Amino acid sequence: MELRIKGTKTTAFILCVLCTLVCWYSAAQFLSMRKPDLLMPAQGFQKHMLSEWEPRLEGTNMDTPVYIQDGTESGGTVYVQGGIHANEPAGFMAAIVLLENARVRKGRLIIAPFINNSARTHNSPQDAAPQSFKIEQEGGNYREFKFGSRATNPIDQWPDPDIYIHRPSGQKLDGSSRSNMNRSFPGDVDDGITQLAGKAVMELLKKEKVNLAFDLHEASPEYPVVNAMVAHESAMELAAMVCMTLESEGIPMRLEPSPVNLRGLSHREWGDSIQGLMPILMESGNPSQGRLRGRTDEALVLTGRDKAYEKASKMGLLFIPYDGYQSIALRTARHVTGVRVAAEMLGDISLNDAVIFEGIPSYTDIKDNGIGKWLGTSGL
Repeated sequence: MELRIKGTKTTAFILCVLCTLVCWYSAAQFLSMRKPDLLMPAQGFQKHMLSEWEPRLEGTNMDTPVYIQDGTESGGTVYVQGGIHANEPAGFMAAIVLLENARVRKGRLIIAPFINNSARTHNSPQDAAPQSFKIEQEGGNYREFKFGSRATNPIDQWPDPDIYIHRPSGQKLDGSSRSNMNRSFPGDVDDGITQLAGKAVMELLKKEKVNLAFDLHEASPEYPVVNAMVAHESAMELAAMVCMTLESEGIPMRLEPSPVNLRGLSHREWGDSIQGLMPILMESGNPSQGRLRGRTDEALVLTGRDKAYEKASKMGLLFIPYDGYQSIALRTARHVTGVRVAAEMLGDISLNDAVIFEGIPSYTDIKDNGIGKWLGTSGL
């Protein structure tokens, strides 16, 4: 009897130790998501924080870097944000490529690579997604970036209601939309931190007198609005010119109008609230976002290869050309090229608002040579 009790105590002790180790490891992995990714801005960019436009964000996990570069000649201002959904990597990778390469000659370029910083500090529950992915570079180097969530971290904003009431429109949305920053605009100081960040972006756009604003996203290949530019009415003429130019260069790009009756979206609320601003949202086709996908691992994020999507493509169920190749380099190249062409054409719409920046790799440069060539070397 005494031996049995001792054996039970030993087993319980071992189980407690194992549970402690598992908890410690899980906590370490969770907290590692708060470590900021390395950014290496091109010469001329000045670092700011989003809290400069909304001081109540200071010290929170939602505060995030904003980089501004002024050209030698006066002109317009272009704003580019990525990472509003932190599990849509081509959006923030395109912003980073612009940040680490652009030399502004005329006008001004503002870049916020990780606009929902809180969403980068966790993964979406039950997705079994990777916590990060690596972009390879020459000489065995690589840059590592976090793969976050579509939603603000519940530690920063919880709980979500059963029904989210968007302010100021009063439109009723599903409760999870409260943690979706692309339902947060034009923002609110009396709601969650997601809405406060939305207000901060609105203040930035107004105070910095932005002429053209981009919100870079990714979407599932079976989603109709994909490989597309979604433009507010104020940006429709410019977006149409850009789409035609991209199509002529062999880059398929749909043109979609911003929905009038769905509130909280960046392009809708930016354009409605700020006179003279031209807002455009871009979507690239990413199998790691879709419902048909298999294992959601780093390889899928980087290559876009998925057997289920190959079959779906043969059945005509997808809205993008797909032959098993939909790499992050291809998706990033689409975004970078779209922003570059739009900035070049901004002067055609309004001569005084032209923005010219150089040093940006072409669509072919990125697609064929990968992203790593266009990023600073971390030395890892």
